[in-house]
Parts: sequence; structure tokens; C-alpha cells
Amino acid sequence: MGLIFRPPPSVSLFSPKLNSRSSAMVCVPSACSSSPPEGRKLPVLLFDVMDTIVRDPFYEDVPAFFRMPMKELMELKHPTSWMEFEKGLIDEAELARRFFKDGRPIDLEGKFQLLKSNAAYRSNFDDTCLPGLKECMRRGYAYLNGIEDLLQLLKCRSYEMHAFTNYPIWYSMIEDKLKISTYLPWTFCSCTIGKRKPAVEIYVEASESLGVDPANCIFIDDRKRNVEAAIVAGMKGVVFRDAASLRKDLSLLGVQADENDDQKLDNSRNPISA
Repeated sequence: MGLIFRPPPSVSLFSPKLNSRSSAMVCVPSACSSSPPEGRKLPVLLFDVMDTIVRDPFYEDVPAFFRMPMKELMELKHPTSWMEFEKGLIDEAELARRFFKDGRPIDLEGKFQLLKSNAAYRSNFDDTCLPGLKECMRRGYAYLNGIEDLLQLLKCRSYEMHAFTNYPIWYSMIEDKLKISTYLPWTFCSCTIGKRKPAVEIYVEASESLGVDPANCIFIDDRKRNVEAAIVAGMKGVVFRDAASLRKDLSLLGVQADENDDQKLDNSRNPISA
């Protein structure tokens, strides 16, 4: 089970930092602080995407693409270019020029031929048509185990859901492959809003743009610091571990995330069976 948080009543929406020890871990949700708008089902669910809904290929596939271990890649890559790309401040051509600190070129579109003698690379990709970095990323995108079934269930139960993610314009490749928008729109993507989590103001601005009190939002993310920022903004939060744990955590917060919830509700209304 992941960690479930709700905002302590004394925390200011614009506190610069949240002490994780001051945030309450709860097993049941508190009452909503405002009445839901008529006809709108609450809470609103805000989902991180990478490593919450979709496998992030950066940690395994990208080091293999560059034929270097992750530690070396992190030492050599430019410290800010990817974050600038995520915020929409640079385009992919500029990213290609600045991906590495030393300015070495990177292959985005598969124009350069890599050594076919590299067995580790061939084991992951077809060596008759070696991909560029974008294709490497695209091939690595996949729904995390069990998460698509959960999204489908939540959609069928009429929960309002939105993507809330730090990702560049390449989110369109995820959409093309996995059709995330079948379940939730790409409402809050860093490349279109120009800001990244965990900046507290983007959580506040998100709830304002949705016209919903932050207390009526549940934010789900695999990174604890992003969840902590949501708590500062007044939202409830869940640190994602896996789909099964998320079902349990959402159920504890009053969301009908269990496939058996309908049967449980019927049993509670009719405790004496025939």
C-alpha cells in the first residue's frame, strides 16, 4: 500500500516547504471542506503519468540506447536541458544540441547507424532498423501492470480524471501509442503550462482552473515530494506504488476503486440475505 496524505488544517496553501513529519497519514478521509457542485462527481482525480500510469523508458532503455550505464549518462548529460524541454522552453532540435554537456550530437530520428556488433543493444531492438532516441522512447512506453483496468473502472464510475505530468511535447507519442485520453485528458502537462511539479502554485492553479476546491482533489504520483507539494496546496495525496495498492488507497479515501464496491454497497443496504 502507498502512503496516503491529507492536508493538515494548519498548513498554509503557500507554505514554501512541507515537513513530511507534520503531514498526517490517514486510513480514512476527512469530510470535504466544500459542497460539490450540483451534478459533478467528486473527488477529482489528478494523475501523474510517468511511472504512475506509463512505464518511463528513461531509466533502462535510454542508457542502453547511448550504450552507457545510467550513472555515466547522468554525469554526462546537460543538467537543465531536459527540464527546459519539459517546460516547453526549448524545442527538440535544441534538446538534441544540448542533451550532453560536451555538445556531442544525439540521434533523435534514427539517421545515424549504431554498431550492430553491440549485443546488448540488439537484444532490445531490431538491428536491421536501429531507431533514434524518439523511437527508443516510443517503444518503451507501456501501461503499468493493472493500471489500465483501474482507469477503465474509474471512468465507468464517472470519476473526473486529469493528467498532471512533467513531460515534454513527446507526450503526443505516448498518446499515439497508448491512447491515454480514452480515460483522461492531458489537462496539465508541463510543456503546455510552462511549470513543473513540485511548484506549489501549479497545484493551486490546477484546482482553480477546474473550478474545484483543492480538498476535493486527490493527487496521485510515484514521487513523494510531488505529493507533499499537493498537500501544501490543500489536496489529498497518494504516493503510487502499484495498481493494486492504489485501488486500496483510493478506496480508503472514499473512491469506488474496488471492482467489488458495487456488491459491497448492495450488501450494506441488504445485510440479510435470502
